[in-house]
Amino acid sequence: MTDVDVIIVGAGPTGLMLAAELRLAGARPLVLERRPEQGSTPKAHGLSGQILDLLHYRGLLERVRGLVTDPVPPHRFPFGGVHVDLTRFEEPPLKALSVRQQSLERLLEEHAIELGTEVRRGHEVVGLRQDDESVTAEVRGPDGSYEVTVPYLVGCDGGRSPVRAMAGIGFPGTTYPEVNRIGQVKIPDGLTVHDNGDIETPELGRIKAGFTRTDAGVFALGSLTPGILFIQTTEDDPGEVDDDVPMTLAELGDSIRRVLGGIVPLGDPVRLSRYQFSARQAERYREGRILLAGDAAHLLPSTGTAINVGMSDSVNLAWKLAAEIQGRAPEGLLDTYHAERHAAGARALLQSQAQVALRRGHDEAAEALRAVFQELLDDEQAARRLASHVAGTDTRYPMPGSGHALAGTFVPDLALETDQGATSVAELLRPARPVLLDLAGRPELRELAQGRVDVHTAKAEDRPADVLLIRPDGYVAWAGDDPDGLGESLATWFGA
Repeated sequence: MTDVDVIIVGAGPTGLMLAAELRLAGARPLVLERRPEQGSTPKAHGLSGQILDLLHYRGLLERVRGLVTDPVPPHRFPFGGVHVDLTRFEEPPLKALSVRQQSLERLLEEHAIELGTEVRRGHEVVGLRQDDESVTAEVRGPDGSYEVTVPYLVGCDGGRSPVRAMAGIGFPGTTYPEVNRIGQVKIPDGLTVHDNGDIETPELGRIKAGFTRTDAGVFALGSLTPGILFIQTTEDDPGEVDDDVPMTLAELGDSIRRVLGGIVPLGDPVRLSRYQFSARQAERYREGRILLAGDAAHLLPSTGTAINVGMSDSVNLAWKLAAEIQGRAPEGLLDTYHAERHAAGARALLQSQAQVALRRGHDEAAEALRAVFQELLDDEQAARRLASHVAGTDTRYPMPGSGHALAGTFVPDLALETDQGATSVAELLRPARPVLLDLAGRPELRELAQGRVDVHTAKAEDRPADVLLIRPDGYVAWAGDDPDGLGESLATWFGA
């Protein structure tokens, strides 16, 4: 097939986001998904962190908000058995939306198809081989086996990634024995819910909202939606969880009984799921013409982080890979994908493994550690820093040629005034192209960038720099007023 530049293996949020971003950059992806249709087993139930800003910059955030069926969650989140309260912040450093993963995948698939992506379901990649110029995928489809040869292939096929295994990339780390079971259930007759969130059960009496720890595990209780209880159990289980086997209400009830020593009445289920935590990271995100993104590249032992990190991998990779395919990439550009996103994945592992250390201890020393940590989070600076870490908004890439404070950070959505009227940084980045934004009337700097990036002149209140050079992934490649520094940055990211 000569009309495909990149095979993407896996039609989860990471793979579908990558497909859309590649199309915006002018490359032609083909998505292969082994499952004949979208899975019905509930997975993630929220979207949070830096990726929400990026979706806004692509004009997708309102469509995502249209998927929200539950109220916007309060600006609080659990961290290893303690709670981080962000309600005191006018602009919370970690934002979230209650969006079911299946709904998000459908939206991202529609978006990718609208842009011209082909998605084939029921097509499993069973073999790979590559040389210096291409990679060939052996595919087993509904009508038989076939091969596709393309310049590049990206494995977005999950934590048990066959692509990663076939590429010979190691995946060191740890799988923890704890199994987490989650249920959102309607409140049944005979169960009393108090104003503070505690519940009263016939057999066990009053159970407090939040975390209840026993020798057998942890029981978590809360409510995001009126009339619905959120329940989670965590208990050690030496067996490995099969994500493809749906959890049942009886399984959740049995787990509650083991953890609490009694029965908690459960109403009709709204959502049931189970998962096991691993802390693993691929040794490298690239092997020749095969690359990895999302869970195929990293598994994080905490909730609310994986989709954000995985989709951010896709946005970082797409414009670089498209430039490589189209022959306009500076030397080494594609290698910066591993350099930048492996470091970002390691940082996500750092905070998620810290959560493991906080939550797994059951003795008095562990309780003391959580109590002290909770006290520290009463400090606004500590809470803001931790939330930014979880959100990924503190990610900063090394940027040659610029020592400005904004260089390497995600660009803020500045309100702009141009000769054509009001606009914003988000509007300028919607086409997913690099942008040079002149905020101080610097024609000599604009001249340097002509032909390589989109050039815009505008005014902004409290401008952060004279000129900003912004990559397609939203990160500031350069900021300042020095022509020499700008020239170096342009050459590094967009060629001579």
